[in-house]
Amino acid sequence: MNSVIPIRAEFGKGCTDVKPLMERGQREVFCGLTGIIWLHRKIQDAFFLVVGSRTCAHLIQSAAGVMIFAEPRFGTAIIDERDLAGLADVNVELDRVVNQLLARRPEIKLLFLVGSCPSEVIKLDLSRAASRLSAQHSPAVRVLNYSGSGIETTFTQGEDACLASMVPDMPSSPDKAEQELLIVGTLADVVEDQFVRILNHMGIERVRFFPPRRAQDQVSIGPNTRLLLAQPFLGETARVMQARGASLLSAPFPLGIEGTTAWLQSAASSFGVAQDRFQAALAAPVARATASLARAKLHLEGKSIFFFPDSQLEIPLARFLSRELGMKLLEVGTPYLHRQHMAVELAMLPEGTFLSEGQDVEKQLDRCRALHPDMVVCGLGLANPLESEGMITKWAIELVFTPIQGFDQAGDLAELFTRPLLRRMRLAA
Repeated sequence: MNSVIPIRAEFGKGCTDVKPLMERGQREVFCGLTGIIWLHRKIQDAFFLVVGSRTCAHLIQSAAGVMIFAEPRFGTAIIDERDLAGLADVNVELDRVVNQLLARRPEIKLLFLVGSCPSEVIKLDLSRAASRLSAQHSPAVRVLNYSGSGIETTFTQGEDACLASMVPDMPSSPDKAEQELLIVGTLADVVEDQFVRILNHMGIERVRFFPPRRAQDQVSIGPNTRLLLAQPFLGETARVMQARGASLLSAPFPLGIEGTTAWLQSAASSFGVAQDRFQAALAAPVARATASLARAKLHLEGKSIFFFPDSQLEIPLARFLSRELGMKLLEVGTPYLHRQHMAVELAMLPEGTFLSEGQDVEKQLDRCRALHPDMVVCGLGLANPLESEGMITKWAIELVFTPIQGFDQAGDLAELFTRPLLRRMRLAA
């Protein structure tokens, strides 16, 4: 077991010792299949085949439909009533669908078989299916599997499961290889490019990203690898990478000026970058971000906000909104609190912040209504009902789809919260 990452003294104690309210009841959150929506855009030669029901297909198509401008790199192998009743050989049908797919789409180099609630219910062994199909189609296509089932995963855990499934296939770094920074978590290409420029400016040249933009561009891993998490929901991915010898850097997540600075400082300290060179690399992007946040602060300062649990981004977002934009945190709910990965974030939260982990949606709705916050961050299923009650909401899912990491995106992130307030003001005028 990994030891808890020490808290940086400059951030104080914050909510380090806070025991969150633990809730285990009905949830209002998407399943892990939703991660396919951004993963299929990131890994450009991969395909995600959900082994599930028509409901699974409708979920992904509905969520991703407005974002698709070309043939998507995901689909669903439908499990029907005959499969559920044991009247058909699901493996035979799956092989047929995969063979048909790969014949029609020769550009696919990595195929994910994604488990769903129906495949879990009938105990379909997708790991064995993936091994069989990978042997059949190798070396042209690698076939991996992971679970996006709502029984096992929530929303962003789908990405964690996907990336963790890729780690065993990563080549090992050569002995005595140079130290390399590996940034883990799906980021928009433009954000990756910005981080590379800043890191190169401060003298860190060996920078890789995981997942890669193309499956064929495999990233090596070993004792020379320093991990820097770009997303807070990658607990299993970090664990299996550390088991391969990589070391995990302690840092908050790169949201806002403060979070991005501390995140980059963690990399700079690990690679021995001089402080003056670090400051020089950050001067221009920090100045741009400061100007953009000043405008947003005029609308957000003093406003109260309530977070329903959804993506595991809640604590970093709350830290950013409270410390840099002056918002008041009424409740910060998160589906799962990974104390090791959130150690620095917890230390940066205002003392006394009310935290909840898990969800009992009816009880949380009661607390939200009693507090009547200026803004509520929640899933799509809760947004419309709360809007009908007069509350201003922000869709949590938009915060995952949108590039929000880094200095140049700080203003865009703040605008995601100012926009609902301004819209309500215009409607009231």
